[in-house]
Amino acid sequence: MTAVRGRTLSEAASKALLAGVGVAVVDEVVVHDADSAVVAAQRLGFPVVAKLCGDAVAHKTERGLVRLRLADGDAVRTAATELLAAARSDDGDVGVLVAPMVQGARELIAGTLRDERFGPTVMFGVGGVAAEAIADVVFRPAPLTEADAASMIAQLRSRALLDAFRGEAPVDRDQLVRTLVGLGRLAAERGDIASVDVNPLLVTSDGRSVAVDALVELRQPDVPARPGAPTCDEGAAGVDPSDVRFQALFQPRGVLIAGASSHPGKFGFVSLHNVLAGGYAGRVFATNPKGEHVLGVATVADVADLPDGEIDLVFVCTPASANEQLLRACAAKGVRAAFLTSAGYAEAGDDGVRAQRQLVALADELGILLIGPNGQGVVSTPAKLCAQIVAPYPPAGPIGVASQSGNFVSSFMNLARQTGVGISRAVSAGNAAAVGVVDLLEFYAHDPATTVGLAYLEGITDGAALMRRLGAVTELIPLVVLKGGSTEGGARAAASHTGALATNDAVFDGACRQHGVCRAATVEEAFEAAATFATQPPPHGPSVAVLTTAGGWGVVTADAIAGDADLVLLELPDDLRQKIDGLLPARWSRNNPIDCAGGERRDTVPDVMELVAHHPDVDAVVYLGLGIQSNTARMMREGGFYPDHGLERIVEYHERQDRRFAEAAHELSVATGKPILTVSELAVADPENAGPATVRATGRICYPSGERAVRALGHLWRDQRHRAGR
Repeated sequence: MTAVRGRTLSEAASKALLAGVGVAVVDEVVVHDADSAVVAAQRLGFPVVAKLCGDAVAHKTERGLVRLRLADGDAVRTAATELLAAARSDDGDVGVLVAPMVQGARELIAGTLRDERFGPTVMFGVGGVAAEAIADVVFRPAPLTEADAASMIAQLRSRALLDAFRGEAPVDRDQLVRTLVGLGRLAAERGDIASVDVNPLLVTSDGRSVAVDALVELRQPDVPARPGAPTCDEGAAGVDPSDVRFQALFQPRGVLIAGASSHPGKFGFVSLHNVLAGGYAGRVFATNPKGEHVLGVATVADVADLPDGEIDLVFVCTPASANEQLLRACAAKGVRAAFLTSAGYAEAGDDGVRAQRQLVALADELGILLIGPNGQGVVSTPAKLCAQIVAPYPPAGPIGVASQSGNFVSSFMNLARQTGVGISRAVSAGNAAAVGVVDLLEFYAHDPATTVGLAYLEGITDGAALMRRLGAVTELIPLVVLKGGSTEGGARAAASHTGALATNDAVFDGACRQHGVCRAATVEEAFEAAATFATQPPPHGPSVAVLTTAGGWGVVTADAIAGDADLVLLELPDDLRQKIDGLLPARWSRNNPIDCAGGERRDTVPDVMELVAHHPDVDAVVYLGLGIQSNTARMMREGGFYPDHGLERIVEYHERQDRRFAEAAHELSVATGKPILTVSELAVADPENAGPATVRATGRICYPSGERAVRALGHLWRDQRHRAGR
């Protein structure tokens, strides 16, 4: 990200501009000689601050151009004389700014920047001279609603600083919200402003926030606000999701494998095999130069020999040099969609770029929906279609996958097989020459078979346009996004702390939060969030109860809830505690997490879970410890003494109990309309354990750890809150 810089306003002029949008500033005076500085200080009242002030003076602290705690006229005179003498020739017209010495133990930072990808953006975080080292800042696109501003404040890692602190009052959050909304309005309305830096935004002992330093940087007038050309991830063609050609892609009457091969190692063989093995019910055709039989399919050497009007989708495994002629021949047969695995296009250099543009133009002329080139394949489980050059074929389900990387499509489908939570559609966009990831997501948003979108993105250029489109998707279905390139550096703008803190990833994260996009950090988190949307009801609030059969698991899960800015570890209500007392021995935790402390009898876990789930103060439950009994049963089976010594009976009992517990979690969730997330590392360590296996059988995901369940629940609650706030 490159900073767009122009000239700066003086601190005094900057504060005057900010005061006009509701930022609190102190009463201060700019003078041009030492005697006038003394007079100003006497009027304002000691102690005071003196600073060198001018339109070209930035980073005053680093240059030693600030004098603090000046207690009398002599100190002010000396300070003013030294500051004026320290001015450089490139500082322009300067003066001395004299202001009251505002005291406060907490320093915040707020500001705006004009991001080259996402446009006008607001920043808020922990400020002071160490702001860049601490880097506890959050971003949102401008303008802001009050809800956006409140969300920024709640997202800080160091948000405890905003509460009552070392004898000082809690920060006036309403005032902070007004400040951030005002900055957002300024950034959105003033296209000539490159950045605003309010650092520190000092918190006084009574909780008020005051801008004691500020810098406004103006843009050069000949620099455009933001490049407008979209990249492949944003969908250059702007395909209409209601286009009937999408039906040709996902619900084809017939499929043609162009370039079928009898060699099991070739794409032309693998793709034909996968279509047939997946159980596709439509007619399957194939071309092959020799016209040989491949996997029982009689291929033809020429597309012209195929029937008219029976093929909707062509899956292309032929070289790039053959593809223009192939598309013309397919269009003549009524083909409406083409998926190209062929390489040698934009990824191969300038000649490939030209060839790709020609291919897109031809597809548009022919009325063919073009996916790829250089793609991995398309899966559509409602049509039992597995047209791809790799494995696996996932179980059917409601998650629609779109990715710029074929590898991540495979990752998500592998996780679908592992968890049992299935996929509706899955497409690797490849070079996304004509249809991008967002085009596919827009189709999924209107697709009856899809209830949640899951995407991998990278290489964003026009972030504002991208987020508008993704935000429109989230109005219809939940959307989880994994983004590559998260370690890109931010702008190192010499004049602005705000610009220095604005990494591409942090700005993208803020844009996702504002538009209701669930941003995940890992492949596992992304899939588990999507699977949670697909299988759990939304919570009606943030209060979480943790039910555990062992203390350590509950403690770690409680820590994860405390670390989520949006979830709340419920303080156990007295009436619920009293009811649980009747079911557990006196040694139970008597708090949340609800630790059964090894006091479980046959019906304890389902009975306690029922009390917890039905309590009106509980919005969600995380249940830990499933599968322990079946794990014991497994060792008994494998220990050499089974089935004698009464082991057969106890093994069957243990496994039956875990099945009961998993079924109880599912049934209570359905009955109460509340999410109940079941956790066991055995979901990965021993998937056939009766506990996790039964969770899969109920159609839900068993989370491998409490922390991962909490992350998924956090996404579920934030999405619900976003929808309620629209």
